Amino acid sequence: MSTTQLRFTDRLSQWFGQSPKEGMDALPVRVHGREFARTAAAPVSIRGFDQSLIWGMVVLLLWGLVMVYSASVALNDQASNSSWQAQFLLRHALSIVVGFVAALLVFQVSMDRWEKLAPWVFIASIVLLIAVLLPFIGKSVNGARRWIALGFTHFQPSELAKLGTLLYASNYMVRKMDVKEQFFAAVTPMAVAVAIVGSLLLAEPDMGAFMVIAVIAMGILFLGGVNARMFLLITGILVIAFVLMIALSPWRRERIFAYLDPFGADYALGKGYQLSHSLIAIGRGEIFGVGLGGSVEKLHWLPEAHTDFLLAVLGEEFGLVGVVAVIGVFMWLTRRIMLIGRQAIAMDRVFSGLVAQGVGIWIGFQAFINMGVNLGALPTKGLTLPLMSYGGSAILLNMVALAMVLRVDYENRLLMHGGRR
Repeated sequence: MSTTQLRFTDRLSQWFGQSPKEGMDALPVRVHGREFARTAAAPVSIRGFDQSLIWGMVVLLLWGLVMVYSASVALNDQASNSSWQAQFLLRHALSIVVGFVAALLVFQVSMDRWEKLAPWVFIASIVLLIAVLLPFIGKSVNGARRWIALGFTHFQPSELAKLGTLLYASNYMVRKMDVKEQFFAAVTPMAVAVAIVGSLLLAEPDMGAFMVIAVIAMGILFLGGVNARMFLLITGILVIAFVLMIALSPWRRERIFAYLDPFGADYALGKGYQLSHSLIAIGRGEIFGVGLGGSVEKLHWLPEAHTDFLLAVLGEEFGLVGVVAVIGVFMWLTRRIMLIGRQAIAMDRVFSGLVAQGVGIWIGFQAFINMGVNLGALPTKGLTLPLMSYGGSAILLNMVALAMVLRVDYENRLLMHGGRR
């Protein structure tokens, strides 16, 4: 076997939690009539990374793939070419494949390198947020200019902005660690950065993405050790800002009123239409659901059934049991990510730990908002369900972010076993 093949075999063995030369090391050696064998106390190689986290991702991705196909059947029947009647399934599967390849590449990059690249990723996201507002670059859909056309597909810069803000905030807290007790020195630059991103997102408009980015930045500031009084002050300012944005925008006010009474005569066929049909779908599912493929609401009744309201179709087809199962997987996934980040911080790897915990906040909070909207607990917002809803940009960036978490876990295990990153 060649040297290249041996290295490849060793790397695969490490990834799947096996010592690369475990078989050879276990062989006994006979010297002068006495037999010696390697003991369990001898140094071992890296035991891969958190496989349970990977299985959680796989469950959500595959379940999402099935639900996207089920929720989009009514859209597929409009295709004139029968070969494209599964176009949403094929596109979603392609997005997962591209995301997997990107995740593998991201995993190869050390967190020290990402720490150096963090400001540049943030700057790139701002440039793309500006570009999407230009008429000859950005594509407008339903009055919102959020996508950049790339020929056969589209890219949503707001998803990259979430990752860019996460990396920049983590890098910022490491650099400002010595002045984190001083309000203006510690908070002002980060507040300006979030304000720039927020103003560009509101110009699209995309208030949902701005909320997620603001929560990511606030969470990293809090976990990074910013003074509690300063944190409460910033939180109060953000809450007031969001209230003012809603109060000063007529169509946002209408959404709040529709949320309060979705079945009212004034809203049932207008702003409350999606929410009312989402509640009808979940209500039809009862305990065990009507069965996979048996949803009625996805047949041109519930808009965006394969994206923002995928959970409603899942609730109709799998019932309360299916919804609780999805919530449980997301809770477990978020908890596992936060524990990996805490372990990194305990090992004095502050940037890596904050990145991992920032991803946990991102996945957990966005899933919480999407579930709350589908269940009628929160006003309607255009946020997808991470790892499950249809959308190439969201799937790509979710998988890239989780690859970084796996890299953090891999480096944690490497250092615990006496290796070097």
